[in-house]
Amino acid sequence: MTSPTRFPAGTFLPAPGRGSLWHMLRTQTGIELRLALRHGEHVLLTLLIPLALLVGLTVINVVPLPEPRVAMVAPSVLALAVMSTAFTSQAIALGFDRRYGVIRRLAATALPRWLLVAGRLAALLGVVVVQMVVLGAVALAIGWRPAAAGIGWAVLLILLGCAAFGGLGILLGGTLRAEIVLAAANVVWFVLLMGGGIALPVAQLPGPIGAVAAVLPSGALADGLRDTLVTGHFPGLHPILVLIGWAIVSGAAAAKLVRLR
Repeated sequence: MTSPTRFPAGTFLPAPGRGSLWHMLRTQTGIELRLALRHGEHVLLTLLIPLALLVGLTVINVVPLPEPRVAMVAPSVLALAVMSTAFTSQAIALGFDRRYGVIRRLAATALPRWLLVAGRLAALLGVVVVQMVVLGAVALAIGWRPAAAGIGWAVLLILLGCAAFGGLGILLGGTLRAEIVLAAANVVWFVLLMGGGIALPVAQLPGPIGAVAAVLPSGALADGLRDTLVTGHFPGLHPILVLIGWAIVSGAAAAKLVRLR
């Protein structure tokens, strides 16, 4: 009996089997990022509205702020951008992906569920990077001069804010019907903007509202960014611990409660 013919590795391609995890993560992240940047409503919510508020609140004396106004407005708008992307857009996108069966179909492929979530979070960070670059450039152009010593702390706060709001967005979008998610996410966005420590510092809000805003991720992120980017000092443990707490609680709840459909 003749021995079977042996062929060099790679003769017959493509080879069956699952691809590398890194390649799948990179592909999934790229798809999610392109979809997010192509979606008109997401771009409006995550970039155009923060840009309008950045310029409007700096130029027009609607809210009483110390001069230069951009020094207080820019950190608030950065916090708003993180909330818009990590929470509102994430929740709405996930809610409608569940409605149309996208998540269920992806879960049936060789793509692990944890990698699906990781791809969405990595794309979220990609959108946030675009936001920070664009908003930061415009703020610098209209006179913003952030304290250089506080930029590192600001990056840490933004990452923690992405984790906290991202967990809340996944929890909301993964548990409710798409139509309810759409309404709820926008209502929460508006409430946190006006009374959650973003438009006004927590110290300027009325007593009970200020007390609540101080323990919300919006108030912690916005106040922390204002403190460190204006003074260059350590923002304090309070905003960091609040954001870490929200990230842990929302992430744990999302892991247990999120549904594929």
